[in-house]
Amino acid sequence: MAMETQVEKVSPLYHARRGILVFLKYFSLVFITFCILLPLVSCVWTAAKTDAEYKTGNVMAMPHNWFNFSNYVEAFKLSNMAVAFRNSFIVLVCVCFMTTIIGTQLAYVLSRFQFPGNAFIRGAFTIAALLPGIAMQVAVYKIMGSLGMINSLWGYIIMSMGTDVISIYIFIQYFENLPISLDEAAMIDGASYFTIYGRILLPLLKPAIVTALILKGVGIYNEYYAANLYLQDKQKLGTVAISLYAFTGPQGSKYNLICAGVIVTLLPALILFLIFQKQIYNGVAAGAVKE
Repeated sequence: MAMETQVEKVSPLYHARRGILVFLKYFSLVFITFCILLPLVSCVWTAAKTDAEYKTGNVMAMPHNWFNFSNYVEAFKLSNMAVAFRNSFIVLVCVCFMTTIIGTQLAYVLSRFQFPGNAFIRGAFTIAALLPGIAMQVAVYKIMGSLGMINSLWGYIIMSMGTDVISIYIFIQYFENLPISLDEAAMIDGASYFTIYGRILLPLLKPAIVTALILKGVGIYNEYYAANLYLQDKQKLGTVAISLYAFTGPQGSKYNLICAGVIVTLLPALILFLIFQKQIYNGVAAGAVKE
């Protein structure tokens, strides 16, 4: 009887605490969602406004004409986005393909072979991952200049292929989780190291490859600093990230055109995400679990 009385006394307090925790959980989710969507909604509203509306009205005020697509057309033409999308596509495909091949091969050697200097190479990659990239740009710029790779799309691609330490560690982790018995069984059947890597182990790395491609692809597509520094001919070599540079100048910035250009640059990534969202979710979920 005393226990039942104690439960009855504790029960309202327990339910009150539980209710507060549930409220805080959903309130935080709604608040974070609002903070994420507010800039995007403001960008959509601004992209539909004319110059007069943007200069005289409030930033969060709704446009008079939601179907004002003239800003999108003007932004696409003035920023030369057709060339920017072509350059970004070339850079994205080449960098993602080569970093995947180089990263998986390097991870295969470091995880499967024990040789003098293995620990040193891993430690060097750790130090490289800790160093801020912007702090090394003076040395990198001098190297790129001496090699004649400044203001060259292929020079920018080669430079971008050598800055993916995180993906190498992702591949090393997956190789170490794969049993060595797979290699031994293939070697008994007469398979070479390249055959073991290409036909047996590489297909098993699909979750790690998807995770690494997402990280690398998003980084390359949104890269502004390095692209603006090394691709100095903005009209011919500009990427999507620096295509909006055309709307800035000493007279100010045309934010309605910038917002329209931002939405245009978001569309390819959004379309690819909607098409491959199942593969992306599976790859990220599998990449988060260490077997």
